[in-house]
Amino acid sequence: MRIMGLDFGSKTVGVAVSDPLGITAQGIEIIRRKSENKLRQTLARIEELVKEYQVESFVLGFPKNMDNSIGERAQLSLDFKEMLEKRTGLPVVMWDERLTTVEANRTLIEGKVRRENRSLYVDKLAAVFILQGYLDSLSHQKESLE
Repeated sequence: MRIMGLDFGSKTVGVAVSDPLGITAQGIEIIRRKSENKLRQTLARIEELVKEYQVESFVLGFPKNMDNSIGERAQLSLDFKEMLEKRTGLPVVMWDERLTTVEANRTLIEGKVRRENRSLYVDKLAAVFILQGYLDSLSHQKESLE
């Protein structure tokens, strides 16, 4: 059962996918668009990736504010969730993504990736962190049931 992790941004969507056993997350690409409201091609590309990787569900980053409130960015993510569910018919789990972009940037800095090149990777890496966090939580749930 493969799960796709998505980091939905204003002009990009970072994409990661789990291995078939649902243990690890791998970044696969960043979908870029010219305008925030142009989502048709983004959704079409996600559909292609769903077929290619045989994805059965999504984990979508939920960018809550630090005080746990829902701001404009989080509301846009909820709207994207609805579009994604309608378009693919697959379930979408919202996952708290606070600080994943910060963590992704820190990882790239530690990996000595040059500042001008970080934008080429940060959204994909943030999607990996979102998905891996979710996969780890599933693993912990299974362990606590045993």
